[in-house]
Amino acid sequence: MPTVNLGDIITTTLRSRTGMLADNVTKNNALLARLNTKGRIKPITGGSQILQELAYAEMANAMYYSGYQPIDLTPQKTIDSATFDIKQAAVGVTISGLEELKNSGEEQIIDLLEARIEVAEDTMKNLISVGIYSDGTGYGGKEIGGLQYLISKTPSVGTVGGFDRGQASNVFWQNLAVSFGAVTTGSASLGLTAGADTIQHAMNYTYMNLIRGMDKPDLIVADNNYYLYFLESLQSLQRIQDSNDLGRLGFETLKYLQADVVLDGGFGTGYGAPSSAPLASNASIFGPSCPTSTMYFLNTKYLFYRPHAKRNMVVDERERVSVNQDAEARLILFAGNLTMSNASLQGVLFA
Repeated sequence: MPTVNLGDIITTTLRSRTGMLADNVTKNNALLARLNTKGRIKPITGGSQILQELAYAEMANAMYYSGYQPIDLTPQKTIDSATFDIKQAAVGVTISGLEELKNSGEEQIIDLLEARIEVAEDTMKNLISVGIYSDGTGYGGKEIGGLQYLISKTPSVGTVGGFDRGQASNVFWQNLAVSFGAVTTGSASLGLTAGADTIQHAMNYTYMNLIRGMDKPDLIVADNNYYLYFLESLQSLQRIQDSNDLGRLGFETLKYLQADVVLDGGFGTGYGAPSSAPLASNASIFGPSCPTSTMYFLNTKYLFYRPHAKRNMVVDERERVSVNQDAEARLILFAGNLTMSNASLQGVLFA
């Protein structure tokens, strides 16, 4: 039997699958799926950081005038750029010399690789999906800056995209953060506790404070707790799943005004989950997506997924042979980040 070129088999097998992996990553996450349908996935091609242009102020020289009255032509600075670091991720697919011997023949090696690549693909999808909800501090600050970073529960604290949110001049870069206990009617605080009988009032309060003309949230992402409360609040109305792009992709969706409400919790994160419910050992990868008791009110017009064009779930063509082990490896690589161009129209509702 001719000798099988293991390096070529690993590379070509990976290459044939990673072409679909980037698309599958977006379909694995409700937010990325919506950004994809809205054309908000914008690959980058270079640079030391990701620049996201934003319009942070209106033109101060706008005016009514009469006849020959001079019109104010004072130059206005209304556009700036937020900067986001390029974050990197990788999953390795390895095969040892002993495994090569045991799986002699091209077909058998491919069968072994297929199984491992499937696991690697699922791992990468979950890694990115969890990162989309992160605060960017995971893995020593190397993680994607996700929703907890962009849409903070303490929006006047910290630096996001290069802007210090604590500065008075950067109030425009603060998102809306609503605690259940702070929900009001008029000027009186209701002191609400989250539940099926209170969730809609809290959602109404949050939603109405994020409307600017035609701009309004189009996607609400909820964990198990809040999705359950919303679901129970609708069941007397026999509300059914909305038939939209997210529903067709398999996400559990409900309709709230003009926004889709999506469950992005699920396995191992459940409300009142039984003590015997299985949990992944490495919860940093397979743990909950949307944080517990949280709803994000997203205007996806101003959110962007920015993978690098040359590192969007691609296989590294370089051979990696261990100098002190009988093994070969190939990497599936990602580089990019989640960015935002308007914070004031994004909101979070939390306990």
